[in-house]
Amino acid sequence: MDHPRIMSQADGLVERKDLLTKEKTSNRQRNVANAWLKLLFVCTHPAIDRDVHTPLMLHVALGLDAARISSIFRLPPATMSQRLLSAKARLRDAAIALAVPENGELAARLDAILTALYVAYGIEWEEGIAVANPWRPELIDHVLWLARLMVELLPHQPEAKGLLALFLYCEARRPARRTSDGAFVPISEQDTSLWSRPMMDEAESLLLAAAEARRIGRFQLEAAIQSAFAKRVWSGRVEKSAIMRLYQVLVSLAPSIVASLGQAAAVADALGASLGLLLLERILPQSVATHQLYWALRGHLLQCLGRPLEASHAYGRAIQIGKDRAESDVLRGRIQSDVEQFWNGTLEVLRREFERAWIGTFWQ
Repeated sequence: MDHPRIMSQADGLVERKDLLTKEKTSNRQRNVANAWLKLLFVCTHPAIDRDVHTPLMLHVALGLDAARISSIFRLPPATMSQRLLSAKARLRDAAIALAVPENGELAARLDAILTALYVAYGIEWEEGIAVANPWRPELIDHVLWLARLMVELLPHQPEAKGLLALFLYCEARRPARRTSDGAFVPISEQDTSLWSRPMMDEAESLLLAAAEARRIGRFQLEAAIQSAFAKRVWSGRVEKSAIMRLYQVLVSLAPSIVASLGQAAAVADALGASLGLLLLERILPQSVATHQLYWALRGHLLQCLGRPLEASHAYGRAIQIGKDRAESDVLRGRIQSDVEQFWNGTLEVLRREFERAWIGTFWQ
């Protein structure tokens, strides 16, 4: 397997076009596209440990180094480096050919590829909004190109369509996630006029096409959640009940910490903060001890329930864990609001107590 040769070919032959359009690849590009497809699938070969499939693709096909990959999977860098070296040695020693698997095993191996693209996009999305323009546009472009490639070369795989739809929804909102001075803007407060209608239209078409296969999967569900948020462009409101139901299905089909947090937020939004907090507290504490989203959401729900000191503590933990200065600024503003709410409430109680004591003294 000559991975550098394949990757060099791709760099040389794939034209830098608008990767978010529906333009089809030429015959020349298709040859390179097929080489990339085979490279992705060889990283999921049964000869190597299943747990290494996604890390290997992130390393070989997407160029992330072992240190960065180890932080994603919360492993020591040396451990991840050793696993990657062992996997590549196994592929070399077994002389495994570059090939797309037969239909019988394609679906199982496809999931690992889509997961790797999902992880890579998530990394760049989070780091790309953390400070002004630090992400690598070429990696984002490459991930999007590969996602589009999976749809074009494997047209009968609904989850590939779901993943591309998810990416397009996120990309459509990218211009609205920051103000002109770099401040973070939550999705509920974003200016929808800045969202890209063409991207959202294509995402909707992909999602509808995926649904025709009647094989629901997690990427289709996540895209459907984004679709429900996007309805605000046309109706002016968010479909809260739909988002809540979609998260319920997602947690059932593909349970994860992020899905559980999303479900808690959706339930709180649709049915009230107390029910959302109840769901949040069912998550094992050790699994979210260093999870920024958990603490930020917990702070928000406690704030909504009129528990400002507990909310401030949760926001403080989120700030300690987080890397995004703009998001931290938003959380600090909420802490200040909580403190003011606490002191205003405390002073009101003291005032009432003083008045009662003063009146009692006066009438004695």
